[in-house]
Amino acid sequence: MAKVVESKAVTEEKPKKIMVEPLPQILDEIDESIRLANDAARNAREAAEEARKAGEKAAGEAARVASEAISRVEQIAKDAKQLAELLNSTLIEVAITLQKKLSGKR
Repeated sequence: MAKVVESKAVTEEKPKKIMVEPLPQILDEIDESIRLANDAARNAREAAEEARKAGEKAAGEAARVASEAISRVEQIAKDAKQLAELLNSTLIEVAITLQKKLSGKR
């Protein structure tokens, strides 16, 4: 009879960092992580503030441009109304003149 030999894979777990590294080194790493997190938070706040200011500036610029466009449109409308009134009065004068000529009155 043949013998079957079973091989067992030996798995060794890596020891946890806290068990092999000195506590001061671990605390330094934690302190560094906290410092980096604070820096990232500060950078995020600064970026948010810059974005807010840029948004306010863009909104102000958009309002200014819109106001200028509205002013131009209002002026064009006013000019168009004046031209329409002038055209209307001219047409009335022409109609009266034609009516007088056609009726033989001067």
